[in-house]
Amino acid sequence: MQAVILAAGASSRFWPINGQHKCLVKIMGRPMILSLIEGLKTKGIKEVIIIQGPGREVEKEVENYKSDLPIKYVIQSVPRGTGDAILKAEKMIKDHFFVFNSERVDTEEYIEPIINKFKKEKSEIIILAGKTSAPWLYGILKVKKDKVIGLVEKPTRGKESSKLKIVGTYFFPKEFLNYLKRVPRSEYSLIDAILLCVKEKEVKIVDVGKETFALKYPWDMFEIRKYIFDKFLKNEISKTAEIAKSAEVKGKIFIGKNVKILGGARIKGPCYIGDDCVIGNNALVRDYTNLERKVLVGASAEVARSILQERVKIHSGYFGDSIIGDNCYIGADTVIANIRLDRGEIKSVVKGKEVYTGLKKLGAIIGKNTKIGVNVSIMPGVMIGSNCQIGPHSSVLKNIEDNAVFYTKAENVIKKNK
Repeated sequence: MQAVILAAGASSRFWPINGQHKCLVKIMGRPMILSLIEGLKTKGIKEVIIIQGPGREVEKEVENYKSDLPIKYVIQSVPRGTGDAILKAEKMIKDHFFVFNSERVDTEEYIEPIINKFKKEKSEIIILAGKTSAPWLYGILKVKKDKVIGLVEKPTRGKESSKLKIVGTYFFPKEFLNYLKRVPRSEYSLIDAILLCVKEKEVKIVDVGKETFALKYPWDMFEIRKYIFDKFLKNEISKTAEIAKSAEVKGKIFIGKNVKILGGARIKGPCYIGDDCVIGNNALVRDYTNLERKVLVGASAEVARSILQERVKIHSGYFGDSIIGDNCYIGADTVIANIRLDRGEIKSVVKGKEVYTGLKKLGAIIGKNTKIGVNVSIMPGVMIGSNCQIGPHSSVLKNIEDNAVFYTKAENVIKKNK
């Protein structure tokens, strides 16, 4: 049995954490796609084919981690949709095959029900389906019992035929490639090919019976992080970690090699603290926080429910429900607000359009290599690009693009590209 993993898109809606493919964001010390690959191995998948972009960034990262599962790589030079991506693997596909979106770290739960349905009912095309409270964001299925009779990509809000979405897991016969060849190459060619199959063949679903996560926007990482923590986090402290007697470590916590936790610091799990991290005096790290290697949390800082990538340095201040990219530096007494004054749903701006996040707690999303001065205030849902400089005492109320220099002085706002 083969599995095709789709990891070639531009991840444009994932800005500013899109310096590489979104499946390479690290949780618990490794790229998210590794959790998917290891899950496939446990369920009897014999070979994985990863469709990646021309920069081969997925291959370079995955090959840093040893996997017993044979992995082949195919390049999609131009992002022309998932249908085109699958066709790039045509020469490697032997028989029936799975297709997975790269964020489907929960897939191992559903492979067996799909295979059982295939064996029992001889249904050759099977789509994994799940509930959604936001059907206008997804491909929505119209079904009769378990048979697909229609499919609409991102239906108009309020005019959805159902709240049953495509989850991002498929089971196809090799013959399905011919249907992909019969439809125009576009962003929605996979959907178009499935619709063609609905007219000519039987397409069935396996309904997971619950709402499942997706990875369209950066804040979707929080739900995936929670899934990975709940399933894989170990309560383990490295023998080389140094923990002060006055520090408190409570709950399910992984502490890596050469970590230093200084006096008065408190760690309240579940939390992951990677190798070579330093937690300063009287700092508080809590509630599903993920710290990758070489992160510094300075004295008296509080970090809650946040995802910090490698080599991030933060000093005193509050950092809640935020994602911070590699090699960022944040000065003392900076505060990232994560709740609106009216306690309402937080909105963010993605590709120039306002998007409802569905969250009442959301801090900032910050790209890599950004430096932020002391006493900066960042409002909920704000996104700051990579390679930025934010001056001291600034108030960041709106998104800041990549490579920008931004600071507020008195009543004047100065903003320019470097």
